[in-house]
Amino acid sequence: MRTALISEPADAERPNEDFAALALPASGQGGALVVLDGVTPPRSDDGCLHSVPWFCARLGGALTELSLSRRDLTLPEILSQAIARTAEAHAATCDLSHPRTPQATVVVARWAEAAVEYLVLSDSVLLAEGPDGTVTALLDDRLDRVPRAALATEAIADATVRNKEGGFFTAAADPSVSARAVTGALPRAAVRTLVALTDGATRWTEKFRQGDWTDLFGFVRDEGAAALVDRVRALEAADREKRAHLGRGKTHDDATVVYVRL
Repeated sequence: MRTALISEPADAERPNEDFAALALPASGQGGALVVLDGVTPPRSDDGCLHSVPWFCARLGGALTELSLSRRDLTLPEILSQAIARTAEAHAATCDLSHPRTPQATVVVARWAEAAVEYLVLSDSVLLAEGPDGTVTALLDDRLDRVPRAALATEAIADATVRNKEGGFFTAAADPSVSARAVTGALPRAAVRTLVALTDGATRWTEKFRQGDWTDLFGFVRDEGAAALVDRVRALEAADREKRAHLGRGKTHDDATVVYVRL
């Protein structure tokens, strides 16, 4: 097995709100990856005493542990338990009903001898390469389908589309959101490599149009995970005014890439 992991903050003076983990059991059989992208609140008033990195560390740690220790549970069941465990850790001090309570996108992949299971919630991405080189993008594209007018302000988004039917979903404090995730399983023999990315890294494809998902996968395979982040940073720096690529809300974003050659 060959692996690579990089997670770089948007700003060296601010904490990284992404989370990434690779887990291999002591038995040597199977493994799991977890990638979260914490949602930055637009203001400090989110009803919570804790930071987004705190939330992601709690949720990501629970997901990583449960993915290995509870093989009897499905990935949606694991996400549900991890959200409940994280919510319990701060329910006594924080307003978890606030629409901006700490939350994150989620990618989990778990592999064993027979199958590769996956779960994707919101706009982080999992790419799976088959033995013939075919790359499949496993996506939750609901955010892309939300009308731009519904995202015009945080208040409108919170009231109409964030964790709402017809909108998009993130992992926050409600365990039932696990039922909204895009999930499935692929035969183990049909998967040679996995690449998980937060949207700070998928900008290479989604914002800067440097290539499609197959091209992005090939870049990571050939140049490396760190090279992808470096390339995105160069593209961001060359377009600081954001006029060339509408829809980019900030110049830089936390960027995470996890590569696993099974």
